[in-house]
Amino acid sequence: MKHTASRGWLLTGAAMLVAALLSAPASGATTAIPGVDEIVSSPNLTQVAHLDKTGPFATSINSDWAFQGRYAYGGNYNGFAVYDIKNPKAPTVATQVLCPGSQNDISISGHLLFLGTDSQRSNDSCDNVASTTAAPGERWEGIKIFDISDPLTPRYLKSVKTDCGSHTQTLVPGKRHDPNLYLYISSYNLAGVDQPNCALPHDKISIIQVPERNPAAATVVAAPVLFPDGGYGGSTGHSPTTGCHDITVYAEKDLAAGACMGDGVLFDISKRTAPRVITSVRDTVNFSFWHSATFNNSGTKVVFTDELGGGGAATCNPTIGPDRGADAVYDIVRGKLVFGSYFKIPRTNADTENCVAHNGSLIPVPGRDIMVQAWYQGGISVWDFTDSRHPRELAHWERGPISATQFVVGGSWSAYWYNGFIYSNDMAKGVDVLELKDPRTAIAKHFRTNVFNAQTQDNFLRW
Repeated sequence: MKHTASRGWLLTGAAMLVAALLSAPASGATTAIPGVDEIVSSPNLTQVAHLDKTGPFATSINSDWAFQGRYAYGGNYNGFAVYDIKNPKAPTVATQVLCPGSQNDISISGHLLFLGTDSQRSNDSCDNVASTTAAPGERWEGIKIFDISDPLTPRYLKSVKTDCGSHTQTLVPGKRHDPNLYLYISSYNLAGVDQPNCALPHDKISIIQVPERNPAAATVVAAPVLFPDGGYGGSTGHSPTTGCHDITVYAEKDLAAGACMGDGVLFDISKRTAPRVITSVRDTVNFSFWHSATFNNSGTKVVFTDELGGGGAATCNPTIGPDRGADAVYDIVRGKLVFGSYFKIPRTNADTENCVAHNGSLIPVPGRDIMVQAWYQGGISVWDFTDSRHPRELAHWERGPISATQFVVGGSWSAYWYNGFIYSNDMAKGVDVLELKDPRTAIAKHFRTNVFNAQTQDNFLRW
């Protein structure tokens, strides 16, 4: 999501059985708009648990997820919460860590948790305030590293300052015999002018190297310029390329997909500190802001999302139409990205609801390309893009607008599949756990992983 900030940013997730069942009807399109907090869903997707936001997070925005073992780690603009999800139908708040700094994007590896700060703060501690008056060099934003050996008592270890902060970060495992982790730090400057700690051109990412045995030695080791030609220059209604918003890696295949505002990019990451652009695409007709990317499990496709309106606008309506604020499915063909189709939820939302394509993940169904995805107040959608040219929705769930009379921002920021259930971090309402009961996805319940970071994909057939 994009927000107004100090740099002038615009407000802006049995083969035969599955195959046999593909002719079953999908959840249908509708123009009926549910009432305030009126849950509407397809019969195969149901809410099984909910937790309201509490304590220091009650009045601030929930953001992204990461998972490890029996715990879910939920970002919030005031810090992060640790949820015990041993029983997904009865989750509890295990602890909360007060540490302000939007967006507080989270990644996890082993006993380490990485927290991204993308707003200028008075210092790098968790006792900080927003700062736009201090001298630029004294302002801090970047990555905080926590030790979560005991998930109930996270311990702050280290900070690493990065240019333009860290809007999102991507955990990249080192290659064989490399004792380091890497973080690809995505950030950007859409102001069109130099900003404090974020000078133009900002056509790069920062790469942090984290020695696994000595995380306190983490440091920026590279800042590769990804767009030496400047990338897409932008136009009315279409964002310029100035850095990246989000990068997803498929480390096993030495691939990464970057959503870089004006460009969709495929990278070779065989050298972790020197990602190389393989190919890029632009959609100057329908895509406004290339926001995120998801590979299919075989690494032969990428789903890019367009966050039209930056997550702060009503775009799921007939005025905007089905091809804007949507997903775009691309096949990877001989090193090129070949467009297949758009997908957008087939429901009309109220003009008081922010609704646009946002964060999701694959559901592990061998032989099929199926993902779950958040659409802010558009709710949660499960859709199948196995046929790149004819994606179709399989299930949906939403709770209706927060207000029927005025525009209010809220809804699901991230909806991810983790060990048999879907977890949604609702910006305004809190945590939702959903259960998908559909014969087309039933096999997914048998796949288990001990750690999940949405931007660090691995082969679920190896789980």
